[in-house]
Amino acid sequence: MSNRQTTAHQHHNSEDAMHEIRLSATISITDSTGTAIEVSNATEMITLLNQRPHKATPVLALDSEHKYDPFFEGQLWQITRDLSLKPVNVNESMMPDYTIRYTDWQLSTANGATSSLGGQHLGEVAQHIAETSQSTVILTSELPGFENTSFAPLSHSTDATDVETTLETLVQTATESYAEIQQTSAGPNLDHHFTAQPHFAELLAPEPQFDVLEQGEVPVPRTRPEARESFLTQTKPQNQPATKGWRGAMVRLGLRMAPSAAEQRERDDVHAVSQHWPGPRTIAVVNGKGGVGKTPTTILLSAIFARYGGGGVLAWDNNQARSTMGWRTERSSHDSTILDLIPVASKMLATGAQSADLSHYVHHQTEDRFDVLRSKPQLLADKQRFDTSDVDTIHAIAAKFYRIIVIDSGNDESDPMWRRMITHTDQLVVATSGSLENGEAARLLLEELATTGTHGQRLADNAVIVASQSDANAPHHALSGIVNDYLDPIARQAVGISYDPAMVEGHLKYASLRPETQRAWLSAAAAVARGL
Repeated sequence: MSNRQTTAHQHHNSEDAMHEIRLSATISITDSTGTAIEVSNATEMITLLNQRPHKATPVLALDSEHKYDPFFEGQLWQITRDLSLKPVNVNESMMPDYTIRYTDWQLSTANGATSSLGGQHLGEVAQHIAETSQSTVILTSELPGFENTSFAPLSHSTDATDVETTLETLVQTATESYAEIQQTSAGPNLDHHFTAQPHFAELLAPEPQFDVLEQGEVPVPRTRPEARESFLTQTKPQNQPATKGWRGAMVRLGLRMAPSAAEQRERDDVHAVSQHWPGPRTIAVVNGKGGVGKTPTTILLSAIFARYGGGGVLAWDNNQARSTMGWRTERSSHDSTILDLIPVASKMLATGAQSADLSHYVHHQTEDRFDVLRSKPQLLADKQRFDTSDVDTIHAIAAKFYRIIVIDSGNDESDPMWRRMITHTDQLVVATSGSLENGEAARLLLEELATTGTHGQRLADNAVIVASQSDANAPHHALSGIVNDYLDPIARQAVGISYDPAMVEGHLKYASLRPETQRAWLSAAAAVARGL
């Protein structure tokens, strides 16, 4: 880290007292796909990145947000063999693999006084401390790229306050100021849901491990054609200013501020579920036990993909027993079910068939914008028995007219229809409730599926578990513990959905859910989308 003095330093003499204030921050790391993760310090960041597979030694760069910040140098780094950061000269051929951004600033003194910087400007705070304490203040930090900087009082005063007291005052000022802004501008509290996050090493497909640099070794730069991505093909949306909380309030007052980590995560989830993939994608919602939330999971995942991605989504009731999907979704002007579609399958697969022809057999959800292909719950299972060729035929029709197919399955994993559904599945979702018994059923299903061959093992390894709480009196922390400690280790990702009365009975619509429940389901859908 380099050292420098501000212009204010010219106004003090050698007799001034000097105080060192340490600056820390949360480090947000973003890879080339736009996937971000937060760590608490540089050591943790280096450890995580070193564990990830790479083709070559990765390059790290400061986010453009810090480009014009006078406290940071515009450096690039690579990781050495002793797990330290080696500065790399900026040149036209070197393109970063990761960008790092600093948020949630904290100031602390040698005596332990600590202040959250909040939205205040670092330089103004440091100069204020120097003026109030009548001493030279030196800002230091272990954050990559930070230049140690000193501030001296611009004017002389006999009424000096010690640095620790000044920091305590800053804490109170920031707390009162931003609490007031939060009260007047905060949106719905989105912190009631939780998501068991995937390990960072699992966020991208594995590639050969990179060779880290020896101390003093000069990296071989990649050429610009090898490293750069054309601006015509970039898919990550441009950063937009904050819209929520006190940051959004400051933006509305004319001060541009980046979104909070929570708001950025929500934007990333929206971006994930808004994608259109080349070719249709099939999602199967499964569990060998009944009453664990398969139908609500099918309906709400379909709603989110249709709302954010613009339609083209089918919820297919592939349950030969008495399913409730027809009771929990809107009915169109007809009573058609899958039994009516099968006899006209050849017509629907013919060259001249149009998507509007399918409206005679599916039920459009006017608010949530997806279609439902119902079974007939009034009939017993033996009255609507299908075979595997029927599953192939219905899937062919669905894949012709829809980009996303979400299948609600029955409880019998030995049923040929269930097994045939699995052969068409791209992403497996295991629906369960907040009980260990139902969680055990999910675990056994995944273990058995993994033994059925390469396709089954891939589905099991990439599975997403959605655990929805059905008991209004169950504590939230109980579901959180089951998801994080029991379910997350057996799947790619597990997401918990707290109890919401709108999910219990009647027509199920996304807009009727509580805001925190909507946010939780968005996280669940984003987890599914990242596996497509």
